[in-house]
Amino acid sequence: MNQNFLSQLGFISLVIFSVFQSESAAGQQQRNFDDVEIVSHRVAGNIYYLEGSGGNIGLSIGEDGVIMIDDQFAQLTEKIVSAIRELSDQEIRFLINTHIHGDHTGGNENFGAMGVMILAQDRVRLRLAEGLGGGQAVPYPEVALPVLTYSDAVTLNVNGEEVHAFSVPPAHTDGDSFVHFRTSDVLHLGDVFRTTGFPFIDVSNGGTIQGTLEALEIAIRLAGPSTTIIPGHGGLSTRDDVTEFRDMILTVTERVSRLISQNRTLDQVLSAGVTADFENKWGNPERFLIGLYQDLASSGN
Repeated sequence: MNQNFLSQLGFISLVIFSVFQSESAAGQQQRNFDDVEIVSHRVAGNIYYLEGSGGNIGLSIGEDGVIMIDDQFAQLTEKIVSAIRELSDQEIRFLINTHIHGDHTGGNENFGAMGVMILAQDRVRLRLAEGLGGGQAVPYPEVALPVLTYSDAVTLNVNGEEVHAFSVPPAHTDGDSFVHFRTSDVLHLGDVFRTTGFPFIDVSNGGTIQGTLEALEIAIRLAGPSTTIIPGHGGLSTRDDVTEFRDMILTVTERVSRLISQNRTLDQVLSAGVTADFENKWGNPERFLIGLYQDLASSGN
């Protein structure tokens, strides 16, 4: 690999970092969290999700207590707890992080201080303890770190529900988990799947395009025709929605791979219109294409 190519990859990493920064720490400072409303939606059985600012929060509500999937931003914890209290007065017992990003883990410190047990895949604890890749965040304090971690899977049997959290291949990050509410037939896919935009391959934190496709395939195989899917961002979805998302990614990946094989630069890929037929539905593709280009180019694809 020549020096010019290595320099280009370094520049791409800096661009990805800058884009992510604008939507994470800097974005948090600019948000007016006072205006955010936390809205609860019933999904199926005793499963709900909370919509606010950040990733969708999954909930299992019942006599055994409350299980949370992700917790958005620290500034919203009081509102989130109030929304949960409208559904249940039981103890919030468990919090499962689907991955590391602050719009899903920003409330960890608050909930940890409340005595809520935090669970996550092994690499989530490691990255939160060390600070996210690319210098994107300072390390989380001990109280905000997952207490129980798993390399493969963990199952909680509460509220008459099997809550199965399991690791998937490095996709959005290298610490992604899906959570399957088996009894209610509901899948929470974290940010591996979203309905609000193109995927984000966070290469600085171990994300890969191959793992994204493999993880989505796992979700498609696991889901049935009646399975309800909670995306990391966006509205309730079905297996067909995930399949459409996967197929779009496959098409774009093939197009970008072809351009890389022709030694096209990142700027040339960004201007080639490889996502033009998908942008009406999924919006601005720049962040996706930057991460995709870096991952494919560095792996020799």
